[in-house]
Amino acid sequence: MGPLTGVKVVEIASLAPAPFGCMILADLGAEVLRVDRASGSAAVTPPAGPLDRGRRSVAVDLKSPEGVAAVKRFVRDADVFIEGFRPGVAERLGIGPDELLAVNPRLIYGRMTGWGQEGPLAPRAGHDINYIAIAGALEPIGRAGERPHAPLNLLGDFAGGGSFLALGVLAALYERERSGKGQVIDAAMVDGANILMSFLHGMRAGGMWPNPRGENMLDGAAPFYDTYETADGKYVAVGCVEPQFYAQLLDKLGIDAAGLPFQMDPAGFEETKKLVGEAFRTKNRDEWASLCADSDACVSPVLSPWEAHEHPHNQARKAFVEVGGMIQPAPAPRFSRSQLDEPVAMDTGGRDIAAALTAWGLPESEIADLTRACTVR
Repeated sequence: MGPLTGVKVVEIASLAPAPFGCMILADLGAEVLRVDRASGSAAVTPPAGPLDRGRRSVAVDLKSPEGVAAVKRFVRDADVFIEGFRPGVAERLGIGPDELLAVNPRLIYGRMTGWGQEGPLAPRAGHDINYIAIAGALEPIGRAGERPHAPLNLLGDFAGGGSFLALGVLAALYERERSGKGQVIDAAMVDGANILMSFLHGMRAGGMWPNPRGENMLDGAAPFYDTYETADGKYVAVGCVEPQFYAQLLDKLGIDAAGLPFQMDPAGFEETKKLVGEAFRTKNRDEWASLCADSDACVSPVLSPWEAHEHPHNQARKAFVEVGGMIQPAPAPRFSRSQLDEPVAMDTGGRDIAAALTAWGLPESEIADLTRACTVR
């Protein structure tokens, strides 16, 4: 029984950010009904996998009056509605905030976009890399003298997008307990990426981020905060910022600290990094991980996503689960009283419409009418 048990969410199928936010809500116990488009374009939803888990689903023709009426019927009993259309599309379909809040004044209406609902770029297309570019989150990532490097689509789609959408939903649900009223959430990936850069703005203002990309303490310039190749061609990550941890790293590497430049002196970074790199190339990745495991040297093996579930720490915390034959990250965070259920795969394939709508609370007569008219399929 997760902490969101009893919360009902209608999700209009879309690409990665909104499904990720709805996955978080489902993982925390919310009941999520995903509305797919009856036309069934492969570009509408991502491949089946973790982002789909915990849902029931039905397909609806959103361009028909009957389909719009069906969505409004689902919303009548919902707490949350999530859509990921470009601004204005939901209104044109007849499922915009005004229409749905008229049906259910307590509804939390979540809107997930890249650029937000207003501003000169609001009607334009874009993807993660575009949003983080104007947020200043892309420019600092990369090696000195090289071009910026996209950090997958983690910062815009998932950290700045879906995570902040879920946070907005939780905040609005909490506020509704006092006001009794629903409201609209404008969750923009560019806004989320902006706020993720808060720490770096503080570093810059404090004189601790003075240099171009790849020449600062946390972007790969410092020998105590970087990755190093090991004897087997794999890598370890080093993050010993504090002097006492740095001392333990040097001890594990067999490097005499007395002959090195001061840890925080940028003029000595290159010299120290060369020595550290040479030392790491004397053993394999997993040998270093084992050697440093019981220390505070802050050395970790750089694992692929497909290796992560095998790490002893992840295994001890049961950080991965198998859902529908696929190993994937387990729900997070954890709670002292609220027990999160094991995730289940979405009802892909045959899609039991009767089961989905019965669970949503519709009576058999309404379900029969919807399926008979092929409004829901």
